[in-house]
Amino acid sequence: MPDVIQVSPYLITILLAWVSAHIIKFVISYVNKEKRSLRAYLFISGGMPSAHSAAVVAMVTIIGLKDGIDSGLFGLALLFAVIVMYDAVKVRRSAGEQGVAIHKLIKATGSKVGLPRVAMGHTPTEVALGAVLGAAIGIVVFLATL
Repeated sequence: MPDVIQVSPYLITILLAWVSAHIIKFVISYVNKEKRSLRAYLFISGGMPSAHSAAVVAMVTIIGLKDGIDSGLFGLALLFAVIVMYDAVKVRRSAGEQGVAIHKLIKATGSKVGLPRVAMGHTPTEVALGAVLGAAIGIVVFLATL
């Protein structure tokens, strides 16, 4: 009889957090009557909650609960999560705001330059709620896999 294939609770947690965040984004967009393609809903940049934050905090949570907060892997995961969330709020958000300003300048001057793609980062609230979602999913998966 073949062995049952075990799926990593770490991967389940990360994937579940990512998918859950995008489902929530879809619901919020639908309620707000925003029209986007399916691809946009799955890979939207910015929005509530941050899927990046949800995924990395879910990863940190499951590692902390399964391997302990004194493990090297937990420390590495925590550092990675902090960098990702900082980048979402500071770097990507700033780049998105600059992109909006460039759009306004191009339109105001009547330039024939094509409008660049603008990808907004996240507000602190979007990142914080993504982190809460990720922590909750990490805890649920941990409890479900005991």
